[in-house]
Amino acid sequence: MTRSHQIAVLPGDGIGPEVVGCALEVLDAAEARYGFRTERRAYSAGAAHYLETGELFAEIEDELRRADAILFGSMGDPRVTPGILERGFILEMRQRFQQAANVRPVRLYPGVPTPISGLTPERCELVIVRENTEGAYVGRGSTVHAGTPNAVAMQESLNTRAGIERVVDFAFRLAAGRRKRLTLCHKTNILVAAGQLWQEVVADVATRYPEVETDYVHVDAMCFHLPLAPERFDVVVTDNLFGDIITDLGAVIQGGLGVATSANLNLDGSAPSMFEAIHGSAPDIAGTGWANPSGAILSLALMLGHLGEADAARAVEAATVEVLGSLPALSGPEMGASTAELGSRIAAIVRQGAADPSLVPDSLLGTLAALEPSRAAA
Repeated sequence: MTRSHQIAVLPGDGIGPEVVGCALEVLDAAEARYGFRTERRAYSAGAAHYLETGELFAEIEDELRRADAILFGSMGDPRVTPGILERGFILEMRQRFQQAANVRPVRLYPGVPTPISGLTPERCELVIVRENTEGAYVGRGSTVHAGTPNAVAMQESLNTRAGIERVVDFAFRLAAGRRKRLTLCHKTNILVAAGQLWQEVVADVATRYPEVETDYVHVDAMCFHLPLAPERFDVVVTDNLFGDIITDLGAVIQGGLGVATSANLNLDGSAPSMFEAIHGSAPDIAGTGWANPSGAILSLALMLGHLGEADAARAVEAATVEVLGSLPALSGPEMGASTAELGSRIAAIVRQGAADPSLVPDSLLGTLAALEPSRAAA
């Protein structure tokens, strides 16, 4: 029987529909070449849909829950007050689907320019694992005396041992399948209570993985070491807020937001995981054809690996790297090809089975080695 996967597609706002369209063209090519199929359903979630209907995540939660995986474009529009879509859809999905780990590979590919002088691909191959459902993003906040010189704002950060332990254990399993080194990134000298809990959990979980070496780096020191010596790190585990910041720094190191990818993982198969590029909706260039679709297509590779389609995932990654390495620039009209043209080039390489596997000797699939079985494979 032909393998089949149920995919929910959320193109979203801005450049999201353009880059997701490219990813779906590559998915068509992968299906034709590697003998599986997907059943896809697209949803009109995002700013325009919210402005028209007032609907956010809750209205489509039950339908999305039936999917094996979610391919996500981007969300955000200046017409919608900041926080509405982020909290009402993206954070809501992460929490209700218990997408506990945000996994972001930081990898410099051959031929891809980096702003870090002298950096080579051999020195930049790490994974940042960000706790995805707690921290400052879910704590309560309040403001009194708003709009006056006496305004006071308070914002809480929520950290639970259970939430920390599940993502730390995942990070250890990931490190055990890679170079056997795990780094905790936090700010324990200032955020003493939360930092101590994170350190206690890492120390306890480390006893289960004696083969994995552990160390600790303050988040401000991480911002110094990561661009200058990325080879120091293998798997970095950190809290929600710090992870959001240092992964964007990692994206710049690897060539820019347009080539960076992420997975929002449900670790027990109880709900779908979600895969997305990290560049955001970029409404200023929507419709121009200047968006680089590589982040979305590499997210597709992660999704295929999660679904058990390892050969297709490797081919999609290698084809994307081949095209990336040929570009004179990684964004804007200087790329020398439009968003759609780049997607078609990558799809053609996948369809022909012409991807050079030597471009990715250690596939992105390595970031998924520690996963529990996906919903489709379970």
